[in-house]
Amino acid sequence: SIGAVEVNASSGSRGEVMRKADSACYVAKDAGRGRTHLYLDSDEAVMLRQGELNWATRLQQALEHGQFELHGQRIVAPGHEDEGHYDEMLVRLREADGRLVPPMAFLPAAERYGLMPALDKTVIVRALQMHGPMQAASSKPVKFAINLSGASLSDAKLLDFIRDAMTEYKVAPHLICFEVTETVAIANLQVAVRLMSELKQLGCTLSLDDFGSGMSSFSYLKQLPVDVVKIDGSFVRNMLVNPVDYAMVEAVNNIAHQMGLKTLAEYVETPELIAALTTMGVDMLQGYGVGVPEPLSVMLA
Repeated sequence: SIGAVEVNASSGSRGEVMRKADSACYVAKDAGRGRTHLYLDSDEAVMLRQGELNWATRLQQALEHGQFELHGQRIVAPGHEDEGHYDEMLVRLREADGRLVPPMAFLPAAERYGLMPALDKTVIVRALQMHGPMQAASSKPVKFAINLSGASLSDAKLLDFIRDAMTEYKVAPHLICFEVTETVAIANLQVAVRLMSELKQLGCTLSLDDFGSGMSSFSYLKQLPVDVVKIDGSFVRNMLVNPVDYAMVEAVNNIAHQMGLKTLAEYVETPELIAALTTMGVDMLQGYGVGVPEPLSVMLA
């Protein structure tokens, strides 16, 4: 893979020239390797790559200085709201000026530059640190859902890290549910099955996120030791106006129940969706119609 840049009177310093060539080389690799890419100042692909490189540096600094914070989004079980509190942990980046950065602005760069395992561990520790105070403030069980990335699935030390953190912060494993997206689980099937089985033996529950996004979802579902199936929000959002989406949600709900699994619908944004999903028998609901993400500190207060 070759990245090329023209050297002329306006090229700037040697370091600037090398940075541009480096960016062009990465674009060549991304295009399938064995290619040549010429750097242009107006090149959108190069600009995207440079933006991600900048994010990589910012994220490394944010990890070192503790700039990540957790928000929680409520998950409810219709008819069983009084049985406890259940929230999914969502990570945000707090900039030095106080600005809050949403995850999709930085997660792609974190994945590309191998920072997801460190970020996942930061989220796990923060969540377990906050669980105790939140449980102490509630007379009902408090349960957290924590997402795991594909890179973390391959971390041989992750299970010990989770076990040690739960012991340190005195969190009962059954109050923590780890979420893995369907596409990540399928792409790393053997690794995912092993880690998920070990987490289940530890006492945690497991959730398969974005279910239905893959072409062979149901066949893979039989191989994964999950407790909860999260129905892909792209089907849920339009199910009341699209008969195919409605049928997909209904099918996932029925088959999951036949397998003894619970179902969770995400992107539930309207009272009409809440009513339809409750009537259908979906076990849990999540979305802006149920609760918006809030900082854990605010939720605790």
